[in-house]
Parts: sequence; C-alpha cells; structure tokens
Amino acid sequence: MSNTIIQMRDIIKRYYIGKPNELQILNGISLDVHEGEFLSIVGASGSGKSTLMNIIGALDRPTLGSYSLKGRDIGKLNDTELSNIRNAEIGFVFQTFNLVARTNALKNVELPMLYAGKSRKERTQRAKELLKLVEMEDRATHQPNELSGGQKQRVAIARAMANNPSIILADEPTGALDTKTGRMVMDIFHKLHKEEGKTIILITHSPELASETERIVTISDGSIISDTGVKA
Repeated sequence: MSNTIIQMRDIIKRYYIGKPNELQILNGISLDVHEGEFLSIVGASGSGKSTLMNIIGALDRPTLGSYSLKGRDIGKLNDTELSNIRNAEIGFVFQTFNLVARTNALKNVELPMLYAGKSRKERTQRAKELLKLVEMEDRATHQPNELSGGQKQRVAIARAMANNPSIILADEPTGALDTKTGRMVMDIFHKLHKEEGKTIILITHSPELASETERIVTISDGSIISDTGVKA
C-alpha cells in the first residue's frame, strides 16, 4: 500500500452562506489519493470539479469536512502557510497557461523558485533542465506571445515542476489545444508520472483523456458517483 498523500473526508462547500441564494456545490466528498497515482476527476461543467480542484490545491477552503495533505490539516493553516504549501507541494497547470506576459520562458519557469528563495544560479540551472525535459530548451528566451498554445503549455508544465512538487494538479490542460498538441501534452504527463514518479491529478470533462489515467473519479452535482480503476 503506497502512502496516502491526500485524505478528504465529508467535504462540503457552500457559497453565500446564510443568504437566500446560499448554494452548496460539494455534498460531502471523501477522497484518498496515494503517492504516485495518476488519476482523473471527471465531470460535466457545473458538476463541482473545479471547486474540488481549488480545495485540493489549497486555493480555497472547505465549508465543512477535513482535508489533510501529506499529514497536514489544511483547515488549520493560515494564508501564508497555505501559500507555502501551494508553492512547495503542488504544481499547477491551467487550461489558460497563466504565463507571465513580457517574461521569457526561462524566467517564467524560474518564478516559483524565486518565491521559494532559491539562488539565481540554482533557479537558472533547474529552469534549463525543465525546459529540456519538455523539449522547449530552444525557446528559453521567447516570450509567451511568441509561442504557440502547445509551447505555452509545455512551459507551464515545466514551471509546475520548478520546486519539484509531489503533486501536479492539471485543470483541463489540453482544453485550449488542438488534438495533436493535446496528445503531446498528455505524453509529457505520462512521462512525469512514469519517470519522475509524480502524483498527477487531471481535472477534465473528457472521458477520452480520463481513460488514459489509472483511476477515474467521476463527479456529478457535487458528489462522487463512481471511482474506478487501479487502486494502490
């Protein structure tokens, strides 16, 4: 049995609490994720998967329920501690790339290491290695507006790996890409999973993408309706 690195119990998320338009998005989600797993969380638009992703990524807090990440109770951490956990433990990859404009690929990859207080030499060396890993070393000095969608996403994946996080959280990472480019991005995730041993959580509405992962968690109307695949 591999280590459980994410443990969620009875997660409820409500918005507009106490108001007439109070809205409950997550209805008691319980989920364990083991070290080294490659799983997908699948659901239609409005199913609650993005809300769940924000809680997994420590970008938002649950209204009720408990969430521990690598043994730390996320609910008890202050904003600074949450920010540190996001920077150290979780690499984010978004559909919209979220690269910093007017900043070249190398500097974009260096950014999380800057926040982590790494030296310039260390940042540059690691950023170059990561760009090579995603086959973007020849674009290191290019700015985002000089890159194609697929190239931007590869830079974004390199940036997600900057502080060697244990978890990569990818939100619709191929959503803005054509099929061929999306295939290339998925191949990189498979490589990171197999060769680097990363735990990868893929948020997607696509059953085709989900079928490439070892485990598929399906969410509908804020509840998990199925959890299938290889359990660690």
